[in-house]
Amino acid sequence: MKWLIISLMCIQLSECLHRVHLHRGKSIREVLKENGELKHFLGTHRYDPALKYRALYPDYQYQTGNEPLLDYMNSLYYGSITVGTPPQSFTVLFDTGSSNLWVPSIYCNSVPCRNHARFNPTQSSTFTSSGQTVSISYGSGSMSGYLGYDTVNVAGISIPKQELGLSESEPSSNFYYAPFDGILGLAYPRLAAGGSTPVFDNMLKDNLLEEPLFSVYLGRDPNSQDGGEVLFGGIDDGLYSGQLQWAPVIQEVYWNIAIQGVLINGNPFFCSQGCQAVVDTGTAVIAVPYEYFRTLLQEVGASYENDEFVVNCDYIADMPPLTFVINGAEFTLSPSAYVLQDDGYCTVGVEPTYLAPPTDDGPLWILGDVFLRSFYSVFDRGNNRIGFAPIA
Repeated sequence: MKWLIISLMCIQLSECLHRVHLHRGKSIREVLKENGELKHFLGTHRYDPALKYRALYPDYQYQTGNEPLLDYMNSLYYGSITVGTPPQSFTVLFDTGSSNLWVPSIYCNSVPCRNHARFNPTQSSTFTSSGQTVSISYGSGSMSGYLGYDTVNVAGISIPKQELGLSESEPSSNFYYAPFDGILGLAYPRLAAGGSTPVFDNMLKDNLLEEPLFSVYLGRDPNSQDGGEVLFGGIDDGLYSGQLQWAPVIQEVYWNIAIQGVLINGNPFFCSQGCQAVVDTGTAVIAVPYEYFRTLLQEVGASYENDEFVVNCDYIADMPPLTFVINGAEFTLSPSAYVLQDDGYCTVGVEPTYLAPPTDDGPLWILGDVFLRSFYSVFDRGNNRIGFAPIA
C-alpha cells in the first residue's frame, strides 16, 4: 500500500499494480518473478500499502451510468473513458483512494507512456490548458505534467470542462506493466493535486446524476467476462443480498470509516478500543496495522517465505474467518476470500502498514479489493457514508 505525495503537500491513497507479458509454459507468478515485478504486483514493497438535488431541478433528466470493469488477476479493476472532441479512448483505474484524473499525453516519451494510449490535445477542439503543472508520486511510480480542461465521458455521462492531468514524464518502469493508461480518482476534493475538481464532484455540480452516490461491485473470477462495475448515480439491488449496512465517513478526505472490532474465528482480537479504515478500490489487499500484523499471521497459520505470506492450499477450509465490526454490523471474510490462489500457490491477501492514521480514531486499516470482492459497496456523498452488503 502506498500514500501519494503530491506537489501541494497533500497525501493520497492508491495502489499501483502491474501487467506482465506471459511466456508459453510459465505461470503469471513465474514471469512476474523473472521480471522483478512480483513484489510490485502483490503490493509487497514494504511501503504502506465519499435525490436531495432532484427537488431543485424538477425538469432535469438525471442519469445513472454503469461502467463495466475488467478484472486483472483479481488484483486491479479498470474501465474505459474518453477525453476530448472527437473522443480519444483510454483505460483508467477507478480509485477511491485518490482524487485526480490523469492520462498520458503525446508529450511524454517515458517508456510507460510509449506502452499506453496518449492524449493529443491538438486533436481536440474542446481542450484548453490551465497553465498549471502537476506532480504525483505513487511510491511504485510517479507522473508529472500539466493540467488542462476537456470534455470527459465516463459510463456514458459527459462532463464538459473536466480538469485532468496530462503526463509528460513517468520516470519509473512500474506503470509500463499496468494494463490501464491512467487513473480516475473517486475520493474527496481535499485530496486532489493542484486543486482540481474530481470527476465525481463535477457530475454532482452539473446535476448529472439521479443520486449523489456511486456503487462498486468487483468480480471474483478473473477468467469471467464479468469483471464488475462502477454504477454512477444509483444502486443495483440485484447485485447484493440482505440490507445495506451504513457507516459514516469520519474524515471527508478519504473514504474513511470507524471499526469497532476485528474478530478471528468469532473471537475478538483487535480494535476493542476502536480503529479506522480507508476503503480503497485501488489497493489489492487488506492493509493491517503493524502492531496487529504478526498476531494475525500466527492465527491464520501463515509463514513468511520469499517476501510473501504463504499458507498451505490444502488447509484453506480449516483456516479461521475474519470479521470486521463496522457501525455495529459484522462483515465476515471466509478464508477462501482472503487467501489468494495462483496455480497451487496460496498467499494471504494482507500487508502491514506502518503509517500514522489520518485521524486519532485508532490504528489504520485499509480495506482493499480482498475485502470489497465480498461486499457490494455504496459510496454516498450526499450523506457522507459508505454502505456494505454481501455480494449476491
